Amino acid sequence: MLQFARFAGTRAMLAVITLVMVSLIVFSLMELVPGDCAERYLAFKNTQGSQISVADIEAERVRLGLDKPYIIRWARWIVGAFGGDFGDSCILRVNIAQLLGDKFWISLWICLSSLLLAYIIAIPVGIIAATSKNVVLNNSLRFVSYLGLAMPNFLLALMIILFSTVVFGDTLTGLFSKEFRDAAWSYDRVIDFLSRAWLPVFILGWSATAFAIQTVRALMSDEVGKLYVTAASARGVTGRALLWRYPARHALGPIINSLGFDLNRIFNELPIVALILTLTEAGSLLIESLARSNDQQLAGAIIFMLTASIVGINFVTDIILALTDPRVRRSILS
Repeated sequence: MLQFARFAGTRAMLAVITLVMVSLIVFSLMELVPGDCAERYLAFKNTQGSQISVADIEAERVRLGLDKPYIIRWARWIVGAFGGDFGDSCILRVNIAQLLGDKFWISLWICLSSLLLAYIIAIPVGIIAATSKNVVLNNSLRFVSYLGLAMPNFLLALMIILFSTVVFGDTLTGLFSKEFRDAAWSYDRVIDFLSRAWLPVFILGWSATAFAIQTVRALMSDEVGKLYVTAASARGVTGRALLWRYPARHALGPIINSLGFDLNRIFNELPIVALILTLTEAGSLLIESLARSNDQQLAGAIIFMLTASIVGINFVTDIILALTDPRVRRSILS
């Protein structure tokens, strides 16, 4: 028990160190963008017809604390970030935590649901593809998997929107109907959200499922032929009991350990899908802040929160592996 607590403590410390290093990288990238926040905001005001002077820019720098040394500004930012306070948006001049609101959590829910859908399908299908002797079934599963890898998510989204518009007269875009868009959360709003959120979950899960099937199939194919599986079969263990107790149990370890990577890959695809489906969540805000408004403070907050989610998932998967995989437990006790 003490060894396991030490293992969990070490993983937690590494997670915190990772977040600190990521915050340094994100903050440094924000600082490398030409012009600081005061200049970008006042330049934006200038385009709205306001007359801005050099004195106004200097006063704004002092107000925002941009006259302080880099290390002090980074320390303030990281302390606020760990507390969920990212300051104000550089362009919109709205508190970032209020601006994001539940948008980030909606985005995270969509990505996690897509990941869950992918592995609910990919694990049994990948195991079947690796162990079945049926040539037609294997080739069919391989074709579906390759199709998922080859077809971009945005193309699938456009096809579904076109089909829905032609057949049903509804584009299925947006996460809420008109009457629930700005309403407070309620049972009816949750039902309305679920009636529309299935589409981005399905689209993002499309390629994730194909990728996961290939991964599970490759890992299972490698494990099935090993000596310990042959020995178990010789002892009379056959069928599903043989697959799940031996090769599947060992093959799924790397799958669990890659959940954070898969979540990151799904979130990377979310902004493009969000633009096509006109979703008002963190993915679309990230595109807006990076490509249109150049709001590095907002972009940095979204990237940091995503990284924190991935690091948190990796920490949880490490603990799950330590509890379920005898090889990991033996490495802790040794």
